[in-house]
This record gives sequence, C-alpha cells and structure tokens, in this order.
Amino acid sequence: MKIWVDADACPAVIKEILFKAAERTGLTLTLVANQPLRIPSSPHIHFVRVGGGMDVADKEIVKRLAPGDLVVTADIPLAAEVIAKGGLALNPRGELYTEDDIRSRLSMRDFMDSLRGSGVDTGGPAPLRPNDRAAFANNLDRILAKAV
Repeated sequence: MKIWVDADACPAVIKEILFKAAERTGLTLTLVANQPLRIPSSPHIHFVRVGGGMDVADKEIVKRLAPGDLVVTADIPLAAEVIAKGGLALNPRGELYTEDDIRSRLSMRDFMDSLRGSGVDTGGPAPLRPNDRAAFANNLDRILAKAV
C-alpha cells in the first residue's frame, strides 16, 4: 500500500499525522500539489509538483494509483475515481468513502454546486475540529494496521 495525498487543500495538521504515520509504518507517502510544499526529509515521504489547472493533481494521483492504495482527499469526484480503481479514499475528517455511499455523495455535491451556480450562498465546510483530527488519526491507524 502507498499513501497519496491531494495536498493542495489538505490541512497542515492532517499532513503532520500522515508524516508520522509514514515514518512509523515505513509506507510510502506521496503528496501531490500544484504549489511548493515543505515536507520532512525522509526516505518514506515524497512530493510531486504538478502544473496548475483544474484537477491536474487529481489526474496525477489516479494515474499513479494502484489497487489497494490509500488516497487522502476531500474531493468527492477524486474519491469516486479512487474507489472505481480499487483504492481506498479517506477524507481529512476521518470519513472513509465507500462504494455504497459515493454515488449519493456525488449527487449531493452536484446539487450544492448547482445551488452555488445559481447564486445561493451555501457556506463552506465547517472548520476542522479536534474530534475530526482524532477521527482521521483513528481511521488511518485502522487502515494502516491492515496493510502492514
């Protein structure tokens, strides 16, 4: 198993949890973003910088993804592609996307997108809270325990 991170929008605290997990398990962690990132010096942690543009990082992750790999992303369309390719998708709040719920999540995302397109202020995501960080760390540990 390799761990891939849609790193442009991934919160710093989640990246820190991932850095520690990569060191602890020895699994390869690769952050993909279109802007420079600071990462710890480690044989387990890598960074891939992609060009700017819509979904460029997402496409790079899907291209490199192997079945059984884990992708950390809040991007629901990316999560759907990951699941379709046999990977696991975990969001920064600790929710594991599944084959059973990804279609309804995509529908809700599209609905909210159409509301925003028609001028409705739908607000943004709630701030990441300590219980979200704990849920992420716990679910990540469960996933990684099965892999190593």
